[in-house]
Order: sequence, then C-alpha cells, then structure tokens
Amino acid sequence: MDGDLTSIDWLEVAADLAPIACVADRALVRQKSRDFFWYSPVLNEKLKGVRGDLVVSPADEEEVIRTLAYCYRRRIPVTPRGAGTGNYGQAMPLHGGVVLDLSRLDRFLWLKDGVARVQAGLKLIDLEAHTLPHGWELRFHPSTRRTATIGGFVGGGSGGVGSVQFGGLRNRGNVLGLRIVTMEEAPLILELKGDAVMPAVHAYGTNGIITELEMPLARAWPWQEMLVAFSDFGQAAAFCDALGEADGIIKKLITAVEWSAVQYFKPLLPLLPQGQAIVLCMIADSGREAFATLVSDRDGKIVFERAYGPEADDIPPLYEFTWNHTTLWALKADRSITYLQCLFNGPDYLDKIARAMAAFGDETPMHLEFTHVDGRVAAFGLQLVRYTSEKRLYEIIHWLEANGCPVADPHTFILEDGGMKTVDEAQLAFKRQNDPLGLLNPGKMKAWSQSCS
Repeated sequence: MDGDLTSIDWLEVAADLAPIACVADRALVRQKSRDFFWYSPVLNEKLKGVRGDLVVSPADEEEVIRTLAYCYRRRIPVTPRGAGTGNYGQAMPLHGGVVLDLSRLDRFLWLKDGVARVQAGLKLIDLEAHTLPHGWELRFHPSTRRTATIGGFVGGGSGGVGSVQFGGLRNRGNVLGLRIVTMEEAPLILELKGDAVMPAVHAYGTNGIITELEMPLARAWPWQEMLVAFSDFGQAAAFCDALGEADGIIKKLITAVEWSAVQYFKPLLPLLPQGQAIVLCMIADSGREAFATLVSDRDGKIVFERAYGPEADDIPPLYEFTWNHTTLWALKADRSITYLQCLFNGPDYLDKIARAMAAFGDETPMHLEFTHVDGRVAAFGLQLVRYTSEKRLYEIIHWLEANGCPVADPHTFILEDGGMKTVDEAQLAFKRQNDPLGLLNPGKMKAWSQSCS
C-alpha cells in the first residue's frame, strides 16, 4: 500500500460514493474508528490517536462492491468494522482511510436443518431471536452477545460461551460457509465452504470482506444459571475439570474466578460468601440433579441459581461476568487493571494453573474459562493483571510461555503476535489473491508487511 491520503478531499469521496451513506464528521469518524483496545495500557498508548477519514455504511453487497472498487482505484485503505466490540484494535484503521461499517448488512436469510445463513452485520442477539423459536441457538458466542455482530465475531473472535462443548471458531465444522468480496479493480464474490473458510476466520478482515455467513447451530436447551462457592481456588478448578469431563451433563459455561477478581462483580456480591472462589455455570436443566451431586462431592455450595432467560431482576446474564466481561467489571473499578490470554492445556494443566498462581499471587488474579481443545478439557486463563509497566507485563508473559502456557498476546494489534506467533501461510496466500495492493486493514498482518519489505 503506497497511496497518499493527504491530498484527498473526503467530502468529494462521499459525493462520489453517493447514495451510499457516508460520514465525514471528525467526532463521529473517531467514534467509529475505535474498539475496546483501551483494555490494554500498551495498546492504549499506541492506538489512542488512531482514526479513519471517512465512515462508509453500505446497505447491501452491491454497495460494498462499489465502495471497494472505488477505494482500489484511489488507493484508499479500507478497514471493516462490525460493532467494534473487539479488544485488541482489530477494527482500528492504522493508516486512516475508509472505515467500512457493515452493520446495515443485518438480514437473516434462512434457517435449514440447524444451519443459519445471515448477513455479516446481524447482531448475535438478533440472530438468535430468529432461531430460538425453532429450537436452535448459536453453538457459542462472546460475552458481548447483546452487541456484537456475527461477521465481527468470526473475523476477530475465537470462542466464548459454549466453547466448553464445541471448542472455537477455528475448529473444523464451526463455520460452514463464508461469502467474501475481494479488494480488486473489479471485486469478485467468493463462496467458501468447508475448510476453505479457514483463511478468513479470525483474519481481522485483512484478506477479504465477509458479507454473508453460514453458521451451524446447536439445539437450544432450557439452561440453568448457577453460582457455586468453594473455600479454595484449587478445589474450584478441580470441580470445573470434573464438570468438563462429565459427558452426561450438558453445559454451556464453566468459569472459575478467585475472590480477588470476584470482588469486582458488584451486582453479584450480595449473593456471594466473602473471600471464596466462585464458579459460574450454565447447565441444561436435565442435568440439574447430577450437577448438584457433583457440587456436593467436591465440597462446593450452590449459592445462586435461576432459569436463564430475559432478565427479571437487576442481575445481568451470568455470561456477562465471564470471558472478557470479567476484565470490564474490574476496569469499572480500577482503570490500571489489564489482563492476559493464555492456554492451560495438557494432562497437567491444573498443576500449571497452580504454579502460575503461586508465581504471581495477587498480581494476576486468576480467571479461567473452561473449554475443549483437541477433544480434551482445557482452560483459557484470562487472568487479570495489576499493571505496573510494559516490561513487567512481558516478564509475566515470558514466564507463562517458558512454563508451557502459550499466550495469545492481547497487547498487540498484530494478527500473528496475538495468536500463536507463527505465519499462517494460508491466510497470507489468501490475502495475496484477494487484496493484491494490501489495502484491507493494513498494518495488522506481519507476514504481509514482511513480504512487501
């Protein structure tokens, strides 16, 4: 990408693109140029001044195509955006240019045999409003279910509530189809199926604009929300492991949080015994009795339960205290807090968790999201961090990695560094094919930058 944006008249661009909806107002463009990057003090320092030049909001795929063709001719970078609920700058336009707001592509297209076809800008909560009356729900979703879009989730997310049963987005079969528009002089429409979708999943929109998706669904169960208290975090983690392995109990959420992180859950505090570790669960109603027996066997105590559904009181859905909402609750009380994302995996993963807690104590209050990795129960550590410096933050990260706990760094906007720190050759080849000038979300894919240097 080598275009010079300084001479561009953005009001003229908006006029050229009319009647496609465009916004050039600086304050509104800045608002649409931001996500939740400020969860990270490192990213906050690097990205706080980032903004686009024009927000373009196409109403349909033809307007997406027209926008991309125009920007290709003018060498204008394009950064796609859903609801902006990401945490590491995925949707922030590092090089300015057009912010492509896809939220108006929000149609539910069809439902057939447990598969939904939808447009990328459809909110997850609205997707399920169509499917739940037919007995189907998303296999898993982020804690931002009420605000996130399906395209933003697939393009920038990884897993979430339900991953304890189904794994993550990059597990084969969890995304069935994608419709992609390329960034070329004459943009093409690609229909991807099966494994062909993988290069575009969690690619930050760097190698194609997702306009439609086919997502497999799960049977919607009557869910029970549960809070279980344990006197010791080790007991809580062992219970979560046993529950994860209990194949006869259908579950959607298993989250363990030690007290020094639980203390930030203001709406839940009246329900919770002081100083105890808490496990947050969603269990199918049919497993209620077996669940209660397992709790008793593991010396826990159910301190709250209710049927999951539209909130009838002042307590949000329990999933809004899990995954990255845990960090958000802490940040409401203390803006110096940040977080990590690591994987505790393998037959000794509970021991790895214990060693990490012993090494860092209250500097990193533990928060675990239990999931399935390679067919086995594992835990993602989304532990909080009492931030003091970038140097100390990376000392913690390096310790975790040296002790067999790989970290998906949430303090970088670089695609590869936020993942497994290796080049995904399929993603890179897909970008070369679909975005030959490197105009899509530039600056996010290290492999592309290195190949062009």
